[in-house]
Amino acid sequence: MMREKLQVVQAAAGAVFEEIAGDKIPVSFGNDVAAKQAVREGVAICDRSHWGIIRVTDEDRIRFLHNQSTNDFQILKPGQGCDTVFVSSTARTIDLATAYVTEDAVLLIVSPNRRQYLIDWLDRYIFFADRVQLEDVTGETAIFSLLGTKSDEILAQLDLSSIIGQAYANHQLVQLQDVEIRVAVGIGLATPGYTLIVPADKAAIVWNHLIETGAVPLGDRVWEQLRIEQGRPVPDKELTEDYNPLEAGLWQTISFNKGCYIGQETIARLNTYKGVKQHLWGIRLNAPAEPGSIITVGEEKVGILTSYTDTEEGSFGLGYIRTKAGGIGLKVKVGEVIGEVVDVPFLTRSPDRSDSSTDAIHS
Repeated sequence: MMREKLQVVQAAAGAVFEEIAGDKIPVSFGNDVAAKQAVREGVAICDRSHWGIIRVTDEDRIRFLHNQSTNDFQILKPGQGCDTVFVSSTARTIDLATAYVTEDAVLLIVSPNRRQYLIDWLDRYIFFADRVQLEDVTGETAIFSLLGTKSDEILAQLDLSSIIGQAYANHQLVQLQDVEIRVAVGIGLATPGYTLIVPADKAAIVWNHLIETGAVPLGDRVWEQLRIEQGRPVPDKELTEDYNPLEAGLWQTISFNKGCYIGQETIARLNTYKGVKQHLWGIRLNAPAEPGSIITVGEEKVGILTSYTDTEEGSFGLGYIRTKAGGIGLKVKVGEVIGEVVDVPFLTRSPDRSDSSTDAIHS
């Protein structure tokens, strides 16, 4: 286990660990309120090393990924990246991934419970003449997210200013404490920040240095709270066989101009004929509610709650609601709990922001 030194350092700082997708992950540092405050007013650091990294190499890698997911890879140059969705042939969501294009590879950051599934799924589409190699490099790396309004200031202190102000998912290799790391704009949330990909055996050094520079450690419990409040969908909750990426509010990850890819016909038809029958929304609740609860308006079933979290402002959930029922401001019941539909910043609902994959849409 190449990240053991990192876990020793985190344990000494008060980390409480849980097993997530087979990995030991700090879910809290006993400072959840302070960590969330740091996101709003300073900078926090979250260990996301349990997220998967798939390295795609060989000559056909760009064409292959272009044909297997929703975004336009052929417009990307080394040092650029994008969010993209892997979908089934009927456009049902498999995972929301972030791709970083380098000189000789594409690095895909995928959800913790999707890395082996995606490797197996992608491998089925590599045919005899295709020059594409897939490698799971998750165990060789650590992923840190620097998140918060002052994340630029941390990078400036570390002499890493060259990435500041660049487009979402732009990335570069830099030296930090004699360790070569990849720094990318954005963290997969609507909060400003940066993703750092670090060699696993040097992860403790980099983590310590970031803490010494002023980053507040943030556990996976707060990350989950942030992702629900902001509306980032995840597999097995919002991304399932029941939903397509338009319903999931992931228009910013879809190119409507790039031509054929798996699921493209269904997505194009839904867009052309305004066929999106339900949308993912935030729901402010007056009491806790269980994911899976039915959402109703009057006596009519209009949707289902997919995620729930407690926040400082009260109970909050994500749920799919039928388009015809309404949107922002709609009063609903979630089980027996009263709620109101609200917008969430991560999601987009129209194609006007969807073909600029390198725009800083979430940064």
